[in-house]
Amino acid sequence: MPLTNPIKTRPRHAARTSQLLLACSAALLLAASAVQAQDKPVALKLSSWVPAQHPLNPAFQAWAEDIKKESGGSISSTLFPSEQLGKAFDHYDMARDGIADFAYVNPGYQPGRFPVMAGASLPFLFANGKGGSAAIDAWYRNYAAKEMKDVKFCFAFVHDPGTLHSRKKITLPADMKGMKVRPATSTVGQMVTLLGGTNVQASASESRDMLERGVADAIAFPWGSISLFGIDKVVKYHMDVPLYTTPFVWVMNQSKYDAMSASQKKVIDSHCTTEWAEKVASSWADFEYGGHAKLASLTGHEVYKLTPAQLDAWKKAVAPAEAQWAEGVKKAGQDPKAAMDSLKQSLAKYKSAL
Repeated sequence: MPLTNPIKTRPRHAARTSQLLLACSAALLLAASAVQAQDKPVALKLSSWVPAQHPLNPAFQAWAEDIKKESGGSISSTLFPSEQLGKAFDHYDMARDGIADFAYVNPGYQPGRFPVMAGASLPFLFANGKGGSAAIDAWYRNYAAKEMKDVKFCFAFVHDPGTLHSRKKITLPADMKGMKVRPATSTVGQMVTLLGGTNVQASASESRDMLERGVADAIAFPWGSISLFGIDKVVKYHMDVPLYTTPFVWVMNQSKYDAMSASQKKVIDSHCTTEWAEKVASSWADFEYGGHAKLASLTGHEVYKLTPAQLDAWKKAVAPAEAQWAEGVKKAGQDPKAAMDSLKQSLAKYKSAL
């Protein structure tokens, strides 16, 4: 019997190997699809208390659409803006209690509840909102599990720096004495009290009415949102200085997360990152930054800069606010110096420090 020619058998052998590899690949893809197909559909309620036209809402929707895509359609979302599910002050508890599955939270709306996070709204820290959002998220991940243990923390972010907008011109800290001010956060509220003013609590949506009725004389607010909320109709003076930022968090109901499949949790985790914090905040940061020029162009409005001496007076006058913040952090069992040092390091890393 003649010997089989090995050269003639190689193509046939190679073809069989190739077919086997293709079959294995197909089987793996089918298996992966089958696992994904077994994931129960999850419908998420996303709650945002800002108006429907606010630039943050499209960013949340884009985030949710990416989750839907990455989950193979098993995770869908509906966004409820304009306080449809509850008041702005209640959004943390709404996420905790499952009224919303994800909620947009201003921790500063509840003074004393989140003492570490309050440090991010101390005056003269942040230079911008984009890098600032990455910086605060990277920093706060070290504290969120303890300070916001009732929910699943997703990410933190800030708006572009805001300032004081008022019915009368404010140039020196002494001008604040006797004024009624709507603060953006509890930390800004401490600053107002420190300077002899009185705090008037109101959500962003309620602020125009408070100013219009004379209940408040001034407001701490970012630049673009002044027009968005109609506050430009009742204030005319705008101090041109990056006075503060407001820290926000995007948090999830823990039980909703726990009920998801392993693959669905992986998708959520991949969308709760520092990169997504900056991505979601970027369009809003651009909007607020653009509001500066818009207000300056309006008839009857004055956007004014502080002299170096005036700015120095402000920085000296508000310095004790950090000591007050530190006391609250100590009472919560945390180290305020370590927290502030690490925040400043994160701001420097993401090129967002003043």
